[in-house]
Amino acid sequence: MIWDKPWIYGPLLHLFHWEQTLWAPLLAQGLALSHLLWLTQRVLRATGQGTGATPAAHLLLCAALATLTALPWVAALLMPDILTPLAVLALFLLGFAPPGALSRGEALYLLLLGALAIAAHLSNLPLAFALLVLAALYARALRPVLRVAAPLGLAVLLLLGSNAVGHGRLSLSPYGSTFLLARLIGDGPAARTIAERCPQSGWYLCAWAGRLPADSDVFLWTPDSPVNRDAEGRPRFLGGVLLAEEARIIVAETLRREPLAVGWAALGNGAAQLFKAGVGDTLSRHALGDSVRPRLVQAFPPAEVAAHDAAAQAQDRLEGLAAPFLWPQGVVLVLGALGLLAFWRALARRGGPLPEAERRLRLAFVLVLLVAVSGNALATGALSKPHHRYQARIAWLMPFGALLLALPRRPAAHPLPPGAD
Repeated sequence: MIWDKPWIYGPLLHLFHWEQTLWAPLLAQGLALSHLLWLTQRVLRATGQGTGATPAAHLLLCAALATLTALPWVAALLMPDILTPLAVLALFLLGFAPPGALSRGEALYLLLLGALAIAAHLSNLPLAFALLVLAALYARALRPVLRVAAPLGLAVLLLLGSNAVGHGRLSLSPYGSTFLLARLIGDGPAARTIAERCPQSGWYLCAWAGRLPADSDVFLWTPDSPVNRDAEGRPRFLGGVLLAEEARIIVAETLRREPLAVGWAALGNGAAQLFKAGVGDTLSRHALGDSVRPRLVQAFPPAEVAAHDAAAQAQDRLEGLAAPFLWPQGVVLVLGALGLLAFWRALARRGGPLPEAERRLRLAFVLVLLVAVSGNALATGALSKPHHRYQARIAWLMPFGALLLALPRRPAAHPLPPGAD
């Protein structure tokens, strides 16, 4: 376990790679995603007792997403980013699929997958809560709310339990206050709190009052930042852990002193994040970093290390190779967002050609996607810092949703009479 991430995605990776090859977890991510796309198509396109999904439509959807959106790049990234859209689709299916549309095995699988996906990244907690609120406001029964709440509750238990065992703290994020402090320093309110209260408070960060880094990433991760090196220049091992208790105090005081400034900065960061949805910040040699290769050398066969060294990203060629595939993505995202809003407007009107139950199901799907995309932007922008990767992981749901809703509905299946061939 490491201090800055939940102990969820790492064990999931190990479940598939067993220190042999990283291709196995990549394929597992792709299969899990493909299965959820299939289930979503099956539920959305069915009419009456129709089957909904077809292999041809599934291949069409997957091919369109693979060539025109950031999805393949997100799915191939061995980080918990892909679990965010998986959590969204799992919660939609659990909460809004009509009774009988999912088997018990499928519902149990979605429950477990949804719980793991929510717990794997802390920004997924507020996102899942937003979808729970949507289910409570939209549903006409208690069942959908409970089915959305179940994976969220299980995720909370997973985080509390794993942190209690690994860190000795019954907490969702034992050292998350350090991240919040970095964000509030970058936005300004916490930096003003430190400048106002120092040197009287005796805080460790008083040594940097008036000259704290304005970039939260610099504050958290650079070797010579206040987190990782003290005022005398000595390295601080696990500086984020050491700073956490003081960070809680500073964050609490900052919220008391400048609640409006904190809220306004959070909204501004969320708005900025909403329009950052490219994959460019994951493709360079710099983005790969220097921490991956030593772990491969430590635990994986030499062939896996050699494959890493020969890869385009390790040789800093991936950005150029990817460029021809990236240019349509912005246009497709805009078209997807406009299409989704158009479906929202059409489905919000009663008395159309669709049966009421199907209209409400499709409207719920649109609302889930819109809440998910906007909620993800607010959660990641406000709690961390706007990065393209954070929104790219989920923005593809808009063109997916628009394309899926544009496909024709499947006619109801009529079973043959007894004795018929």
